[in-house]
Amino acid sequence: MKKKIRSIYSELKSRTTRITSAGKWIFYYVLIGLIAGLGSIAFHYLCQVGSHVFLDQMAGYRPPAPAGEGHLFAPSQTPFNRWMLFFLPALGGIISGWLVYTFAPEAEGHGTDAAIDSYHNKGGFIRGRIPFIKTIASAVTITSGGSGGREGPIAQIGAGFGSYLATRLKLSDRNRRIMLAAGIGAGVGSIFRAPLAGALFAAEVLYRNPEFESEVIIPAGISSVVAYCVFCLVCGWGSLFESQDFVFQNPLELGPYIVLAFILVGGGVLYIKSFYGVQRIAKALKVPNHIKPAIGGLCTGAIGFFLPQTLSFGYGFAQMALNNEIPTLLLLGLAFGKIMTTSFSIGSGGSGGVFGPSIVIGGAFGGAVGRIFHAIIPGIVTEPGAFVVVGMAGFFAAVSNTPISTIIFVSEMTNSYHLLLPSLLVCSLVYLLSRKWTIYIQQVPSRLDSRAHRGDFFVDVLGTIRVQELIHQVRKVKLVPEDMPLIAFRKMFSSTDQHYFPVVNQANRLTGIFSINDIREIIFDQEIGDLVVMKDIANPDIIVTTPSDDLNEVLKKFTIRNLHRLPVVKDEDHTILLGMLDRMEVIQHYNMKVEEIKSSHQKIDIESDREISLLKNIPVREAIKRDIETIRADMPLKDLRELVYHSKHNSFSVVDALGRLIGILSLSDCQKAFNADEEKTLTAQDIATCDLVTVTQDDSLFLALTRIVQGDFSVLPVVGRRNPKSLLGVISRRDIMSIYDDIFIKKIVREKA
Repeated sequence: MKKKIRSIYSELKSRTTRITSAGKWIFYYVLIGLIAGLGSIAFHYLCQVGSHVFLDQMAGYRPPAPAGEGHLFAPSQTPFNRWMLFFLPALGGIISGWLVYTFAPEAEGHGTDAAIDSYHNKGGFIRGRIPFIKTIASAVTITSGGSGGREGPIAQIGAGFGSYLATRLKLSDRNRRIMLAAGIGAGVGSIFRAPLAGALFAAEVLYRNPEFESEVIIPAGISSVVAYCVFCLVCGWGSLFESQDFVFQNPLELGPYIVLAFILVGGGVLYIKSFYGVQRIAKALKVPNHIKPAIGGLCTGAIGFFLPQTLSFGYGFAQMALNNEIPTLLLLGLAFGKIMTTSFSIGSGGSGGVFGPSIVIGGAFGGAVGRIFHAIIPGIVTEPGAFVVVGMAGFFAAVSNTPISTIIFVSEMTNSYHLLLPSLLVCSLVYLLSRKWTIYIQQVPSRLDSRAHRGDFFVDVLGTIRVQELIHQVRKVKLVPEDMPLIAFRKMFSSTDQHYFPVVNQANRLTGIFSINDIREIIFDQEIGDLVVMKDIANPDIIVTTPSDDLNEVLKKFTIRNLHRLPVVKDEDHTILLGMLDRMEVIQHYNMKVEEIKSSHQKIDIESDREISLLKNIPVREAIKRDIETIRADMPLKDLRELVYHSKHNSFSVVDALGRLIGILSLSDCQKAFNADEEKTLTAQDIATCDLVTVTQDDSLFLALTRIVQGDFSVLPVVGRRNPKSLLGVISRRDIMSIYDDIFIKKIVREKA
């Protein structure tokens, strides 16, 4: 009865814990959605105010609004002034450039890329000031005539708050990344009134291949729905654009849609090339950074002087294209002109998104193609406006590698769901034809290439490898009998390079193990040489591994006591020793497996992606041990014996009277010398190893580790680059592995916890 009550209590407690945990995360995602929704409202009104002040009152330019949005202010009486429109984008560029490059240089450009980069490479961290600077700078850039979209700044508002919340709550990098992505989905889904698409976009835009970040979709969905509701409660319900109920009902119409797909690919490549071409030119200009957006704004104004339709948001003209109210030549001018104004406005260092302009450009291309085919085959292409909808979806899919979320985006934005079939065809074609190009250069091909998932990949790969695969690398070692006196072991120690010594009984069964460090305080004590046997020294609490263990478990065992070698024993009998497994051989075998896997995925630069290459980017100075104990070259052996006995070091740097490095002295060197007959006449220099292998503090840890492993050294001296006799410190295998554990393995364990 008591057991049954305990079982019920345990089950109830478990359910309560799960409910509490789920409730906590739902609260976080709702909070992100709430802040993103409020941010969308603030940005929307800020843009309305900016457009009224800059475009309306100063230039007399009043672009039409999409059907789902009205103007907040009544139009002014200012007459239209092309010359003012020419200089306004430059004025906005000066203000935006000063804001960005003074307070948050990361806020330049289109914003979404910065959020993607943060997800993959920065643990989801975004500085708190960036969303605020991005919001103001983007509003100034776009409402002064610069061509840009709203998704960049609003994505950073949501992402920035998600990152901030996770940081304040001291959550793991994984949870911070998820909350950042939820913020992206909430911001984009609310400002464009497309909550489903916002959630899918946040999960799809992270990768160049057709891959979704599955752990993001549900959190982003919750946040996106909340943000959408908050935004629409204030700014009105309904879709951004209004279109008639276009219907696809003639398979022959797929022919013109295929032609549209090729045109969209060409336009998309031109858009990407011009955008990053302007960016490269801007970076090469020898002028202050905050002036560059003004130069880009001046170029934008020059185009806007002749084609005002290409300035600012341009959503109203996309609405007119849906209504078939714009002639074909103007649609083409709008498409090509919008490509150039967006490139100059944002590529020069201005602030704004690239999704909004892509919708206008794609809609213009689609409208032009639809009107042309309607004139040629009116019986098949009956509604040019349908091509506007498909063009919107296809163009952004071509430049962003997000075909699925884009189809849903455009369907929600236009409230037109009967064109899913031609949209799917066009988006699939343009995606296949334009995969090598993307406007989001921070996208990575797949989860395999994302730093955010290298820990998952590391553990997954290790879990598939068994020690049995490394059995040929398991080293045979000298066994130490339990009843061996210490004095006998001294002779054995002087003739071996082993660091770990398994202890066995008379039946050769493993009963204990010890390392050099365990015996350093007594190995040179002559008084107890006959009194102590090795069973007294050995540690019976042995950490072992078996051929059936996976390498994930093996690495954990290595890190428990910071061991460098593990005894490998039989699965059925843990007292039968097969040999010792080296930690570095485990890591090298893992790297080999990674190389094989990546080769199968046709990866080109495998070496730079391997986890061990982390050590190639860390200088020796990060792990150098400067607290070293040196020995004068002329120190007599009798003094050396006393020093070694009381010291905690395993090796000693030998220096001359001027402190210059001349050799290195190990415990084995000392042991051999102490047993020699001429001990009284020898000095430290006589027994030291003078053929030195060294590294400098500017060399990489990878190079240091390679030299340690190749020479099987305990430590390496670290010397000056210009003066190889100048001793700066030493570095050991343990120092290097400690750094490796801190930056990689322990991070994985924390994120998996």
